[in-house]
Amino acid sequence: MRVVALILVLALAACAGPNRRAGPPPAVIDRVLKNAPGAGQPSTIVAAELAFSRAARENGQWTAFRQFAAPGAMIHGGNGPFPAQAWLATQTDPAQAVQWSPRAVVVSCDGGLAVSKGRFRDPDGTVGNFVTVWERQPDGEYRYVFDVGGADNPQPPPKQRIEEGEIIVTALDLVEGLIASCPRGGNPVPPPPALPIGEDGKEGATLSRDGTLRWRWTHGADGTRAIAADYFYEGRWVTAIEQSLAPDPK
Repeated sequence: MRVVALILVLALAACAGPNRRAGPPPAVIDRVLKNAPGAGQPSTIVAAELAFSRAARENGQWTAFRQFAAPGAMIHGGNGPFPAQAWLATQTDPAQAVQWSPRAVVVSCDGGLAVSKGRFRDPDGTVGNFVTVWERQPDGEYRYVFDVGGADNPQPPPKQRIEEGEIIVTALDLVEGLIASCPRGGNPVPPPPALPIGEDGKEGATLSRDGTLRWRWTHGADGTRAIAADYFYEGRWVTAIEQSLAPDPK
């Protein structure tokens, strides 16, 4: 099933601290979950993303990254993916956490695997994109198994200053939710298209257990990082998320 606009309105200001977005009331999430058919429910991933970002704000950025990491989770840095927990154990929480919110989510038919994409803002005002891969754990909770983010290059121009007395109407934040089609009549899902061979083995791909969602990453010789997610939809494989990130100078 394809949910073109997952109507999770991120009515953020009411629950947020200064300059920080929080999620919709639990009742809103519960209502969406109730109406979403099948095991694959993008709203569950949106709720996990919002809880993750809230924990970063309230408990500390790297504390939250440790808390929400699955066993064996990886972070894709400037030199390629590396184990998250060993690196996070050496990090001290910054005074202010990065802010982020999801914009698109794609989920496997059985709900076991999901990929989210969104925007972030650093405390210094730098903005960029992120992609996170989520996996349902044995206890039913979602934890991330892969995370990558990168700043826009170049950065967008500063927002125009609002003159006193102007009335500004902003659009509500909507999250696009995509759900893979489930196998029908006992027919297996055909394998996704083969991937080209990259340089020096700096690429990887993982298929969901039910065979309906694949996520993949590459790391170019120039440091460019890319991640994509393909899902099985109405009899064919479709690329749902595709993001290229400039080399990380850190």
